[in-house]
Amino acid sequence: MSDANLQAILLTLELAAVSTLILLVISLPLSWWLARTQSLAKPVLEAVVALPLVLPPTVLGFYLLVLLSPGSPLGAAWVWLTGESLTFSFSGLVVGSVIYSLPFVVQPLQAGFMRITQPLIESAALLGASAGTRFVHLVLPMVRPTIIAAAALGFAHTIGEFGVVLMIGGNIPGETRVLSIAIFDHVEALRYGEAHALAAGLLVASLVMLTAIYRWARPRVF
Repeated sequence: MSDANLQAILLTLELAAVSTLILLVISLPLSWWLARTQSLAKPVLEAVVALPLVLPPTVLGFYLLVLLSPGSPLGAAWVWLTGESLTFSFSGLVVGSVIYSLPFVVQPLQAGFMRITQPLIESAALLGASAGTRFVHLVLPMVRPTIIAAAALGFAHTIGEFGVVLMIGGNIPGETRVLSIAIFDHVEALRYGEAHALAAGLLVASLVMLTAIYRWARPRVF
């Protein structure tokens, strides 16, 4: 395997790992709120979270490119704080990956939380457990398989991204050239052997990961 291909693989794994950690931090409280709230804002927020499922990646990538560019308030603030641009950088890829993979983590977690019956939560409250204690010591252990499955889905989805990362990150070796971009490069250059090696590895890894998810993340009713 060439150094360029190995570099693309390692960068992809790093991007997926960082994005998955951020996704879990965001998605756990968000999913819990969506599973329990009766707010009128719930359908709107659910629709916003689900947008990456229906929008073409290039559309989402284009608007993220505009949002994160140094000419936007958010992009300008990032440049002021760090001295670097969010666009065409690893940090920008992380932002795009988190947004693009959000529904793949939020929706399984929300479904898992909705399977927890209210009497269990109320019983813990009657015993004096605070809301935070109930969430950490009661709710999270009960949905541990769902959390693992959601994290695995987010990780796998990030690895396979193409349109969004190409729009906001381009193709900079060692910085934004991830596995999907490397495969595209090999195909364009008619290097089908290298493209096949990377694509086949990605296919097998994805199949193994999905099989593990369906094997271990069985629905449980509480």
